[in-house]
Amino acid sequence: MNLEKNEPIYGADIIPGRNPVAEALRAGRPMDCLYIAKGQRTGQVPVLAAKARELGIPVKEADPRKLSHMCNGANHQGVVAVAAAKEYATVEDMLALAAERGELPLLILCDGLEDPHNLGAVLRAAECSGAHGVVIPKRRSVGLTYAVSKASAGAAEYVPVARVQNLAALMEDLKARGLWIVAADMDGQPWCRVDLAGPTAIVIGSEGRGVSRLVRERADLIASLPLRGRVNSLNASVAAGILCYEAVRQRMGLA
Repeated sequence: MNLEKNEPIYGADIIPGRNPVAEALRAGRPMDCLYIAKGQRTGQVPVLAAKARELGIPVKEADPRKLSHMCNGANHQGVVAVAAAKEYATVEDMLALAAERGELPLLILCDGLEDPHNLGAVLRAAECSGAHGVVIPKRRSVGLTYAVSKASAGAAEYVPVARVQNLAALMEDLKARGLWIVAADMDGQPWCRVDLAGPTAIVIGSEGRGVSRLVRERADLIASLPLRGRVNSLNASVAAGILCYEAVRQRMGLA
């Protein structure tokens, strides 16, 4: 019954039970994910799952004991929804925000972050550096949960966050729009020699695996940060902060 790091425990973002979930879906409440008990093939649960998929909400199967743990033993009736802390934005919203500010786009693409504290810290770095939005994949990633919002120290209220089905496909679309894709990874150019002054999307990899192979292959440039100690990698949010502020330095023309 091991809980994944991004699965919350019962709180403000957990909605257990068929009727509460049905009403939340009907009301259009933003949701990060819908969990259904394994083996639920009849009754209202498959209907709720179909409705969630129709709305673009990820649906995951889980052991009923895991659902009970998530909602502290509340009667979940085979279905538990995880509400999002706020409405998700779109990438179009982010590009429009950059145009409204009269700035070149600066986006952060998170390739599979699973720790809510890391995503929250990335949002904080994005907001402080003036980035126009953060993009996360719908699957294999923590969503915009209340734990993420809390870890962002309020930044989640100001930074647009979008979820996409396919991060690699988005990268191709952004390149077609004139953005350069810069991935933070090993064996690349020193971070301070990479041009971040133009329209840019910075890719930050997951905690354990880093940037995935397909995403790395589709990046225009690889930016590396020197590791002078014994630990073989930086925290994802630290790497995001360094690269965001390198973009700020270049855009402000600071020596």
